[in-house]
Amino acid sequence: MPSPRIVVVGSSNTDMVVLSEALPGPGETVVGGEFLLAAGGKGANQAVAAARLGADVTFVGCVGDDVFGREALAGLKAEGIHTEHVRVVSDCASGVALIMVDSTGENLISVASGANARLRPEDVEAASDVIAAAQCLLVQLEVPLEAVRRAMELARAAGALTVLNPAPARELPRDLLALTDVLTPNRGELARLLGLKTADTGLLARAGDLRKAGVRDLIVTLGDEGALIVSDTPERIPAFRVDAVDAVAAGDVFSGAFAVARTEGKPLSEAVRSACAAAAISVTRKGAQPSVPTRDEVEAFLAERDK
Repeated sequence: MPSPRIVVVGSSNTDMVVLSEALPGPGETVVGGEFLLAAGGKGANQAVAAARLGADVTFVGCVGDDVFGREALAGLKAEGIHTEHVRVVSDCASGVALIMVDSTGENLISVASGANARLRPEDVEAASDVIAAAQCLLVQLEVPLEAVRRAMELARAAGALTVLNPAPARELPRDLLALTDVLTPNRGELARLLGLKTADTGLLARAGDLRKAGVRDLIVTLGDEGALIVSDTPERIPAFRVDAVDAVAAGDVFSGAFAVARTEGKPLSEAVRSACAAAAISVTRKGAQPSVPTRDEVEAFLAERDK
């Protein structure tokens, strides 16, 4: 089977991670953590996930003309990802994320967008031929919304599957939702899209409201509760039980794995289950891109649990 062609438009960051027993509260200092420097950024994470799971991936984004940007590009190329449409911005630092992770895998993240904020619709236009030839476009919200919208317009015009991971959480215009084939929010992102609170009773029951805005299929990721498919045939996909170490890139791994499985023609529920497996493996490892599993690892994981 030919490798599915996927274009990822999004962010690239360098993650500076502190792993400690507990997360600090406001004004509090927590001492005694382990430091980890790793490649990250939601877009780059998703691109790496798709590539390791067998896709032919092109990444569209911006990095700074600095050591972090050069290392990010080298890392993407080492994964076999096409980087011809990554623009190097000479007067801006590369994106950086400061991340704290506690002993249960919960995290706090603060991002300095840097060059990611410089991604323009014109950068996306420059990759229009690649997007037109792709089977799937995968986007997130760590880059300007105008660039995301243009990418989705081009992909929709070409008949490619459009997958939007609406993170970080924010409200979205209806015209963007109308361009979305598959939306992959977590519980908090779903609440923001609906103008509700995460703890609101009936939040998941309201998920179908987003389909009325034009989204074809909605997949709500629920961490250790699995995922909820909101489609013509709603379905709950259970989580795989693992010992979580670091959940930083779990949502990105899920989105990248789902894009590959769905582009390969797997039924919706099977694609979600495969994505849940990839995400489950990732939370047992430290770091964003270092945690991303390979296709062989995901297939072995599923085979073991299907016995």
